[in-house]
Amino acid sequence: MEKRKLVIAMVGLPASGKSTVSSKLKQCLGAEGVAVEVFNNGDVRREVCQDSDTTCSDFYAPEYEQGVAIREKIALINLERAAAYLAGKGDVAVLDATNVSRKRRQTIKEYLRDYPVFFVECVNPDPELVEASISRKAAMPDFAHMTREAAQESFRERIRYYERIYQPLGDEENFVVLDTLHNRIERERVQGVLPYYRILRDLLVSDWVRNLYVVRHGETAFNLEMRIGGDSDLTARGLVQAQSLAWHFRETPLPYVFTSTKKRTQQMASMICDGRNDCRVIRLPEFDEIDAGICESMTYDRIAQDMPQVHEARTRDKYNYVYPGGEGYGTLKERVERGVKKALYLSGNAEHILIVGHQAVNRMILSHFLYRRTEDVPYIYIPQDRYFHIVSTHSRKVFELVKFMG
Repeated sequence: MEKRKLVIAMVGLPASGKSTVSSKLKQCLGAEGVAVEVFNNGDVRREVCQDSDTTCSDFYAPEYEQGVAIREKIALINLERAAAYLAGKGDVAVLDATNVSRKRRQTIKEYLRDYPVFFVECVNPDPELVEASISRKAAMPDFAHMTREAAQESFRERIRYYERIYQPLGDEENFVVLDTLHNRIERERVQGVLPYYRILRDLLVSDWVRNLYVVRHGETAFNLEMRIGGDSDLTARGLVQAQSLAWHFRETPLPYVFTSTKKRTQQMASMICDGRNDCRVIRLPEFDEIDAGICESMTYDRIAQDMPQVHEARTRDKYNYVYPGGEGYGTLKERVERGVKKALYLSGNAEHILIVGHQAVNRMILSHFLYRRTEDVPYIYIPQDRYFHIVSTHSRKVFELVKFMG
């Protein structure tokens, strides 16, 4: 790949996914042999404001002159570092900051006038996901001196301050507006030839997964009885499976483990995270098992005996069949894909992510990354003593089934 210089300037409110996208940009371009570095204003703030409480929301108030001056100083330091990097060995400098005002963006263009500037505006249109992201941010060391509730409210107030000065992209020469939940470009303008644009655009609209582990919960009493759904506990064997999985991953950092809201997945995750300081369990209802409606908690034999019409219809078209009062694989697809997007978003592009799901749910997760004919999805093999390891980046694709217990 031809080496050329480029500035990528992020734009967006706090908790909009800017740092996650910045990390993906660095990994992707780095894999192509491009010298790229991320310059994060928050890192500089922690460096120069060690004796000040910059977690206080009032620090970000537009009318707080001292805070404005400090933030301008921080931005200038980052611009100086980016300029020095590009003047030396660097090819691409990613400016990871809010940059929500036209004045700040004009300063970037003037200070780095020797290089093309590409603005990436990150928008997160999902209020639920914003709240989940705020909760994750509030757990960071910056807020350790505050209660979780106070930290969350402080961060919400910070967002409200930035909303007051937010001026969306529109007049800039080169930009994209990116829906960071769905990896969808809402608007774009690229004038002339922009270095690396083709690969950047591909990255922005693609899932980026370094190591995703998809495992089914261990054995439950309902599994032994061949019952559908429910909220059964793990059996003794299921607990052994959970212990075996925990042992298997003992040397692997797992900052995020995602589960459904059902007990069996949470019991599995609890054993995986036991004794770890770096492991956070996040429950997502999107990963709940398929809702069998009036057939919930029934055995397959009982359904065939008491509801032959249900049994026969589902046998004819298992993917498209919808349980009376419940769901089918076809209707499950949208919520599971939303769950995958949420997990990737909330994990902040962590190197290792684990999802503890259910049989039907995991089938849909796998089909999200691996093309399968829809009629074949309900028959994907989902064992309870193995997990799927998935890597999906611009330069590497891995899809393997790994055994974790004998």
